[in-house]
Amino acid sequence: MMMSVGNGALRVDLKLIADMVEPGSRVLDVGCGDGTLLAWLGKHKAVDGRGIELSMAGVSAAVAQGLSVIQGDADTDLKHYPTGAFDTVILSQTLQATYEPKTVLSHMLRIGRRAIVSFPNFGHWRIRAHLGLKGRMPVTDTLAYEWYETPNIHFCTIEDFLVLSQTIGVKVVKGIALNRDGRVLPFDGCGPLANLFADQGLFVLSKG
Repeated sequence: MMMSVGNGALRVDLKLIADMVEPGSRVLDVGCGDGTLLAWLGKHKAVDGRGIELSMAGVSAAVAQGLSVIQGDADTDLKHYPTGAFDTVILSQTLQATYEPKTVLSHMLRIGRRAIVSFPNFGHWRIRAHLGLKGRMPVTDTLAYEWYETPNIHFCTIEDFLVLSQTIGVKVVKGIALNRDGRVLPFDGCGPLANLFADQGLFVLSKG
């Protein structure tokens, strides 16, 4: 299901993120792609939105919509943002593609009052079964690349993420378990069922 935004559309999981953003707040979308989420937030919540995107094609598409998006790399460029510059920093389906996820998360909570992070869950039972039965890296809706061409560098499970958050002193304010279509599943996103049955995890974080 897609939610309309201008001439584009918003994925269901992005709509969940958008619903968590306060109207009129300062938002940084890290790995913002073509700016679809920022455009929706600007239109419907009047946010002061900024974006950073590695792909020049994504930057061009976002700037063409009148969005304030620059080309940059989360691994190297977040350190240049001043402390407390944003109310919310968003990282959607990008954490696993960073070289230093621990550092990226730490910077997000330094420059933002809170962070919203989503990523594919490598602990899903279908992935475990595929590895166990076939002995090969799986290709799924949420991990849709062969191992030799994937942009993903650090695959992780929801449990891995929760342990990392604890390690760096980050408080998990809310956890949501999502299926492959981005719809909410009926159990706690921070619990053991999420690690086994969620295709994706969505988390709201704050400083510990």
